[in-house]
Amino acid sequence: MKKSVLTRYRVMAFATAVMLLVLCTCMIFKYGFDKGADLTLVVSQIHGVLFMIYLVFAFDLSSKAKWPFGKMIWVLASGTIPLAAFFVERKVRAEIEPLVTDGLATARA
Repeated sequence: MKKSVLTRYRVMAFATAVMLLVLCTCMIFKYGFDKGADLTLVVSQIHGVLFMIYLVFAFDLSSKAKWPFGKMIWVLASGTIPLAAFFVERKVRAEIEPLVTDGLATARA
């Protein structure tokens, strides 16, 4: 598996997790303090787009790693649970890094 597959997943997992935390904060202000409805709309749309990209990259990683269906669903769903993507990304990275091959090393062999 190429390193770029893992890198894309990691970047999108981090971006999705951060935007989900920002969205949760905006929702607290919108519904708790009746402030920032416009900002919440913008942040929710950005998170939605990032989440769709995250799903594509996570599915790509899971198909190349040949994960069972349950594990794939857990990784895909971790982008919807605040803070979960940070922990899942760390476990995925630890599991996948030994499987990553450098493109130059495989071309030389």
